[in-house]
Amino acid sequence: MKLSALVDRISGEGADAWLTHYAAQAAVARGESAVVLSVGDPDLDTPVAVVDRAIEALRGGDTHYTSAGGRDTLRAAIADLHTRRTGQHVEANQVAVLSGAQNALFVASLCLGGAGDEVIALDPMYTTYPATMEVCGAKLVRVQQRADQDFRFNAQAFREAVSPRTRVALITTPNNPTGVTLTADDWAVIGELAEKHDFWIVADEVYAGIAQHGHVPGVAATLSHRVITVGSLSKSHAMTGWRVGWLVAPREVIVAVEALTLCMLFGLPGFIQEAAVKAIGMSDMAENTMRQYCTQRAQLMASLLSDLPNIQFKLPDAGMFLLLDVRQTGLSSGDFMRGLYAQEKVSVVDGAAFGRATEGFVRLSFATTPELIREGCLRIRRFCAGLSHS
Repeated sequence: MKLSALVDRISGEGADAWLTHYAAQAAVARGESAVVLSVGDPDLDTPVAVVDRAIEALRGGDTHYTSAGGRDTLRAAIADLHTRRTGQHVEANQVAVLSGAQNALFVASLCLGGAGDEVIALDPMYTTYPATMEVCGAKLVRVQQRADQDFRFNAQAFREAVSPRTRVALITTPNNPTGVTLTADDWAVIGELAEKHDFWIVADEVYAGIAQHGHVPGVAATLSHRVITVGSLSKSHAMTGWRVGWLVAPREVIVAVEALTLCMLFGLPGFIQEAAVKAIGMSDMAENTMRQYCTQRAQLMASLLSDLPNIQFKLPDAGMFLLLDVRQTGLSSGDFMRGLYAQEKVSVVDGAAFGRATEGFVRLSFATTPELIREGCLRIRRFCAGLSHS
């Protein structure tokens, strides 16, 4: 029996890169000495007050259906947080609450694009984005951010990628995996082209809360009629498993999103929404904690890998990841990833999973304990020493 063509569109080109990650997780579950540096899931606990609020709501019977777009209290809290971050004043009815940023991007894709359209996205990009943006039938157009330019925004390449079929530009800032944050000048180019060629901008800002000062440059305030902002509590509040994300968009987009979520999600659990309201009320404290966490661990990992032979890297602007340039080791990034796990039981992610621009790089997460960072880096050094002597 045949499956839908949709199955091919959502398979994803980077799926194989996660096999090593899954193997490492299974090894840890068996009690083996594997080190997982392949996922951005902080080892911090969700703030106690947030957990307590969820338990209180759960024990109070908050286990029934909720509205598709989210409760007004949570939507209002997100609107206020968004206004403070971006300078764009929005009302609660311009917010849709969804099951994490991934769900929000999936819904945005279905509401904005279709067959014959093109979606521009900066390469490298997170591994699920190609499938997510092409699920609607649109074609993904990758704009290469070059390694020899530290993966900074390539304005000329972006201009050349725009065509009469361009419907959406997906911009992730800070970027995963590079950690690059777009500047105000970068956004000026994107905004000018969006106005001239009449396309939507989807700004994925899930890491914005842990960027310097808790926000990043953008154009939501000046181009509010064509910008859709994606946000989440996962990274900023150590709430990855709670699955709380959102879209902030013009009201007509939110109306379409609400209709779609009726047949997809039918609303987040009420007790989780109540916890999310509490979490947003603690954003200044939670985000400051996470910024310090990321800064300290990034510096620790960098200090432990700074003098590796044939390895280069630069600290990210923001985020939870360090990209190692392994092109001078004589191994492809895929072989480096697989060899490192086979010999030292350390899982990292092949940069090729994120796009052509990061072939020859591997992504390491420093969102784990200092002890695991030290052990993982010790094993990486041992693996690299073996390469230099072979």
